[in-house]
Amino acid sequence: MDEQNKSNRKLTTASGRPYYEHENTMSVGSRGPLLLQDFILHEKMAHFNRERIPERIVHAKGTGAYGTFTVTHDITKYTKAKLFSAVGNSCRMFARFSTVGGEKGSADSERDPRGFAVKFYTEDGNWDMVGNNTPVFFVKDAKKFSDFIHTQKRDPRTNLKSANMVWDFFSLNPETLHQVLVLMSDRGTPFSYRHMHGFGSHTYSLINADNERVWVKFHFKTQQGIKNFSNEEANQMRNTDMDHAQRDLVDAIDNGEFPRWTLKIQVMTEAEAKTFRWNPFDVTKVWPHAEFPLIEVGVMELNQVPNNYFAHVEQAAFAPSNLIDGIGFSPDRMLQGRIFSYADAQRYRLGVNHEQIPVNRCPFMVNNYHRDGQMRVDDNGSDHPNYFPNSYGDIVPDPEYKEPSLELDSNVADWFDRNEGPGDNDHYTQAGDLYRKALNDEGRMNLIENIVGSMIGINGPNRAKIVNLQLCHFFRADMQLGMAIAKGLGVDIEQAMPARH
Repeated sequence: MDEQNKSNRKLTTASGRPYYEHENTMSVGSRGPLLLQDFILHEKMAHFNRERIPERIVHAKGTGAYGTFTVTHDITKYTKAKLFSAVGNSCRMFARFSTVGGEKGSADSERDPRGFAVKFYTEDGNWDMVGNNTPVFFVKDAKKFSDFIHTQKRDPRTNLKSANMVWDFFSLNPETLHQVLVLMSDRGTPFSYRHMHGFGSHTYSLINADNERVWVKFHFKTQQGIKNFSNEEANQMRNTDMDHAQRDLVDAIDNGEFPRWTLKIQVMTEAEAKTFRWNPFDVTKVWPHAEFPLIEVGVMELNQVPNNYFAHVEQAAFAPSNLIDGIGFSPDRMLQGRIFSYADAQRYRLGVNHEQIPVNRCPFMVNNYHRDGQMRVDDNGSDHPNYFPNSYGDIVPDPEYKEPSLELDSNVADWFDRNEGPGDNDHYTQAGDLYRKALNDEGRMNLIENIVGSMIGINGPNRAKIVNLQLCHFFRADMQLGMAIAKGLGVDIEQAMPARH
């Protein structure tokens, strides 16, 4: 390809329209909700959701179980959700755990985040908490999600996993650094699904009976204790039993050793959100526990292995759009994108009527005007009207469930850079704190060895560029971390350091 033709390769939509904003989704103000009219987000995510069949595009390898959730502490001052209306309330629930990037045949002990998805069957509908075993994520805008996942999959030419793709993306997106350090630590190889925490990761909202809103983060703390593999142990388990985590969960429940997690929340007021030194809706950041302490809510127990894996685990469909009265969204850009893309992925993977599958079906009242579509297995609304308003039926909207209005900080809609606000481009403070404060000496040593072991696979003419740029991010997070990784990679620190400026 000559240079003239190369320079004319404009980025376009599938229909050929050139566009510029490939990474930032149009929002109301720099921290406001996203606009439906930004069709590029929908084109990217809708196409991404249809790239693979029939297994899940992400979280393909997993396991699941049924159980119960019981409320142990009063949080009614924060939410009017009926589930939390009284201590002692309980509901049936289903949880699915998974690796993220691997195919269905991959090993359970791979270095990878772990999916942590929970479906609560409540009298006000199903509530899906779709998170990971980490409190943060790699990117903060949903437009970048498909690009990120592509780097974790296979090279389109070689069909092999590629260290070049992985670290090229990380090095060009410093917002990934916090999650990268989590992933490359021993937390990236949990011993089992029972021995890891779960997080909603995103910021959500709680609304109480007075229609007062607070922002919230959800934490599921394992009662079994945290237990991780070292990198060597994870590799050994991959060779010994690729289904170790699946086997561990099934065996534990079958033996009556029911795993439990304590659900806790962090709460931030709307006023506190306005003055917080980081964007509270940025999923690459955490809320420090010292400032926003954990509040205990209840206990989740898994006590029933499904009698048919495919019917229950494989057909389980989770979507962050499945919320209940008293729990709402936030302007979190990744969450706003997932509201659309997860439900769309399930419609594609399982069909438009996937919520009639038993594992997904709400066991309480369901009334709507949806009709027809593939795999409709109920009476399809019988002879009742399929439109609203009408003079014959009795399905009407209930004003009791109207959410309070959300006050926005801006009336300007634009493609705001996700790093332009105060503190938004600080990708290093929390990552550095993680290295210095959250890890012990052995954990720091293992982190460095794991990073070096992964980055040493970078090759080709761009190797030095990718390595040096990523080293810059490590240096900014912590000088000792950067120097140790540079030494492990055999990089001349004097040559790498100037790139910091």
